[in-house]
Amino acid sequence: MIVIRIGIPRALLYYMYFPLWRAFFTELGAEVVVSPGTNKEILDAGLQSALNEACLPVKLFFGHTAALADKVDYLFVPRLISIEPKAYICPKFMGLPDMLRARINPLPSLIDVSVDFSRGNRDWYSVLSLAGRQITSDNNLIRKAYSSARAAQDLFQKQLEAETPVLEAIKRATGKRAPDRGGQAAAEPGCLCIALLGHPYNIYDDYISMNLIQRLRSLGVRVITADCVPQQTIAEQASRLPKKLFWTLGRKMVGAAHAFYDSSRFDGMIYLSSFGCGPESLVGELIARWARRRPDLPFMLLTIDEHSGTAGMITRLEAFTDMLKRRRKREDHLPAHGQPVYSSQGVAVQTGDRPGAATAYLQENR
Repeated sequence: MIVIRIGIPRALLYYMYFPLWRAFFTELGAEVVVSPGTNKEILDAGLQSALNEACLPVKLFFGHTAALADKVDYLFVPRLISIEPKAYICPKFMGLPDMLRARINPLPSLIDVSVDFSRGNRDWYSVLSLAGRQITSDNNLIRKAYSSARAAQDLFQKQLEAETPVLEAIKRATGKRAPDRGGQAAAEPGCLCIALLGHPYNIYDDYISMNLIQRLRSLGVRVITADCVPQQTIAEQASRLPKKLFWTLGRKMVGAAHAFYDSSRFDGMIYLSSFGCGPESLVGELIARWARRRPDLPFMLLTIDEHSGTAGMITRLEAFTDMLKRRRKREDHLPAHGQPVYSSQGVAVQTGDRPGAATAYLQENR
């Protein structure tokens, strides 16, 4: 019996939907082949085949596609337009199938079904059934495969909201034993807790993020990402904007940021952004401005591209965590932003970028 091999690049929305996709194709009897973890060869291949104007995550997707090109019968590259009502994914995601066909040769057949839930229908069955018909004509098998896929994705989402690290949650949802990667349970009581913002394909790729999460944990930090925030909370917090942000991933960052700001559990916040991302240039600036209004929550923005170096990342992380530890010991004298203003009792008051903030503070605390 001939087994169809379907390739899924380990990039972009792999970190959000891989359990759904893998369970569906596996139940149909196909063999799912995932590209290896990012390395220099994969990144170099992506840089050679993608346009220079593309952002780093898209270039990386080209590299992962090239790594699978001669190993599979089909590549699953859905044309992602929208994954929620009245909101959209990046335009580059929409054009991925066309860009791959134009830039990578030879290329296996693409399963490039369109995903467009912008009008309110969020039923993955209609999408995956079209993909499944390229493998089998058995509608009963397709329905069974979708049921298994939905269960795997639901388990994955529950694991995330229980603050399970994403890579471990993927392994659990796909039935594989997760290795010990020093997860959240390894954090000691009283350790620093940092909120980490960033698109999943940036922060969970150990190569381009320069092992950011593991480096923070090695510094004694508990890391909570935006994926740990329930979707309902994301929607509620993002609605605080005066106008709806129609980029799905950008709105997720906004909602998670507000949720983190409203919590008292965090010692600091880090935003990891990729250079060349249009929506992030707006969202990152919004979040950075809000951070300046929160003197009790230090904020650091990290921007990565294909030229980023590990040494600079390590230095900034070490300096940031050292500052957080010092603030715990002398919190009243180490403001997160700007110059301190002192009350009549000699207590430092952070002004941030709000006019009259120090005056308001003193009036409220007389």
